[in-house]
Amino acid sequence: MAHGPSPCNHSTPHVVRPRSYDHPDARRLTHELYLEQLARYGAADAPVDAVDDFAPPAGLFLIAYVNGLACACGGIRTYEPGVAEIKKMYVAPDFRGHGLGRLILAALERAGQANGAVRFVLETGSRNTEALSLYAHAGYQPIPAYRDRDSTINRALAKNVSVSQ
Repeated sequence: MAHGPSPCNHSTPHVVRPRSYDHPDARRLTHELYLEQLARYGAADAPVDAVDDFAPPAGLFLIAYVNGLACACGGIRTYEPGVAEIKKMYVAPDFRGHGLGRLILAALERAGQANGAVRFVLETGSRNTEALSLYAHAGYQPIPAYRDRDSTINRALAKNVSVSQ
């Protein structure tokens, strides 16, 4: 929960940078995501994905910085030929509501399309209404689980894109 004025507004300068998944800022943000999921659901996947999963050209991990502070992240990796998976989307609580999630998601989708993806898949928590809203507004639709997951907690979503999009 934010305390006092938000450190981010629509005129605050921000930058999105690719980073290795083992970069200290990536580790801190994915650990914060893990702790938030653990508090919300009582269980969570530890942020132990392989660094190579998010390495170009098959993957990418992005971090948004506001006033030099790492405040949001997200990654993409090849799930199968033509399909990219969005992973580890997170915006620190004090920075939510300012479009950083949309910014990272759009950049990840562009990178995926440049790498040949025509379909994007992702999972998010059933109680994460903010993420569900973000993905719905970005054109993601519910799909059956594509991995063996607890359907009472996880929601699988997908978005198809045209090659020329």
